Amino acid sequence: MPIFRLTDEIIFPSPHLAEEDGLLAVGGDLREERILKAYSLGIFPWYSEGSPILWWSPDPRLVLFPEELHVSRSLRQCIKKGVFDVTVNTAFDQVLRSCAEAARKDQSGTWITGDMIGAYTRLYHAGHALSVESWHDGRLVGGLYGVIMGKVFFGESMFAAMSNASKVALATFVRQLKQQHFMLIDCQVRTGHLVSLGAREIPRATFLYILQQALATP
Repeated sequence: MPIFRLTDEIIFPSPHLAEEDGLLAVGGDLREERILKAYSLGIFPWYSEGSPILWWSPDPRLVLFPEELHVSRSLRQCIKKGVFDVTVNTAFDQVLRSCAEAARKDQSGTWITGDMIGAYTRLYHAGHALSVESWHDGRLVGGLYGVIMGKVFFGESMFAAMSNASKVALATFVRQLKQQHFMLIDCQVRTGHLVSLGAREIPRATFLYILQQALATP
């Protein structure tokens, strides 16, 4: 398949035309309208500093259905003991920058570039992005952020400065989404961390079908 080069016009090729590794297009910009359009089509930006903007739609897609959340016995005890105080949207900038600075296994840098930080901060102020925070003794020790549209939460990144901090944040948040009848949490690509919480891979075609249903729900 060819790699498509985006223009100033906010359009994307079909995600079904992506390369085997999920790469679909290159270029464009990180305007709010373009990012939201991308998410609505099952596409997301992911690139490194110094690289052009790359747009992806992997197959299979890692997702977490709220009703399939798996909370291990140890994690359940951690939540029950109240080790962490979990909040929503009280420290978006801190969470975003902590995710950017977090060390990742087998990664020497971060894909959360300065331009990405600016783009998601704008999405946050426009009401399209949010953060979830885990606090311990008044200190931010874990959390996650992502984009919210319809009945879908598109998870972008997590960080943890204490064991279980990000897992508690995610588990608590997913339970809230379940109560609000959210249909899907998009986790993008497979990680053992998310699989341990109940995430699983589904075909891209299935993901796109569910995505359109979820986006059509206020």
